[in-house]
Amino acid sequence: MATTEKVLSRGRRRARVRARVRGTEERPRLSVFRSGKHIYAQVVADTLGKTLLAVSTLSPELRSELKKTTNVEAAKQVGLLAARRCQEKGIRRIVFDRNGFLYHGRIRAVAEGAREGGLEF
Repeated sequence: MATTEKVLSRGRRRARVRARVRGTEERPRLSVFRSGKHIYAQVVADTLGKTLLAVSTLSPELRSELKKTTNVEAAKQVGLLAARRCQEKGIRRIVFDRNGFLYHGRIRAVAEGAREGGLEF
């Protein structure tokens, strides 16, 4: 199976970002993944090696509300839900990890939704 240049480029960007971005207990990492149909976000404490919470367009709270899961509006709702769950766990400050994706479109919408929900980057 051939690997495309697009996939290789994302892998290089991901490695560069991950070298600088680390999640701690006080300031965990909000990692975002974008697929063709859905968008996923998880909050990770790298020092503990644990995922603290995860949300996506497949989450029951969002699944019923969203008409379409591949647009910017759905991504923003994922960011807002992630922020709300972080607030419940007492997390106020995070580090944003775009996971090698370019910071525009749905990735940017997740970040903006998280900021609107009260998280500080």
